[in-house]
Amino acid sequence: MRVLLATRNAGKVDELRQILAEAAPHVELVGLDAVEEYPETPETELTFAGNALLKARDGVKHTGLATIADDSGLAVDALNGMPGVLSARWAGSTNKDDAANNALLLDQLADVPDGLRSAQFVCAAAIVRPDGRELVVHGEMPGRVIREPKGANGFGYDPLFVPDGFELTSAEISAAEKNAISHRGKAFRELASRI
Repeated sequence: MRVLLATRNAGKVDELRQILAEAAPHVELVGLDAVEEYPETPETELTFAGNALLKARDGVKHTGLATIADDSGLAVDALNGMPGVLSARWAGSTNKDDAANNALLLDQLADVPDGLRSAQFVCAAAIVRPDGRELVVHGEMPGRVIREPKGANGFGYDPLFVPDGFELTSAEISAAEKNAISHRGKAFRELASRI
């Protein structure tokens, strides 16, 4: 069974390939770079699940392959769950400027005491099949936002986020440690168990 993961992020494709190798070894996973390019619908939904379904439906429509897509972001409790679905564009850039997003988040949380800086990374992963069947699963990684970036691994808000049970940020732990506890890893493992 050939399945498309609607992303050009090679790390994300590798992560899901590893998960599928254990849970669904009959699945051959390919990313967007392995199929003919098609116009991607902008992420206009107000939920992670809605955006994941948009991308997965696009993949099926343009390739005929069962398609997996995800949408994820950081939900900060003191900001009423924001930046949420706007995480990649929080600072207003359409180019997903991690440094600007992190700087804005730190500025917005400057007066928030350490004990009230709880947050969670949230992921919705969807699979849409050519016959129209759809499934969405969710994963979360709870933790807290610290006051200055630490670490060089990962991307996005990883240098500011300390997962529950850790003293290091998501950007300081190894990729294997992060994948074992991450919101995306949890969602992908749940999805893989149902393919």
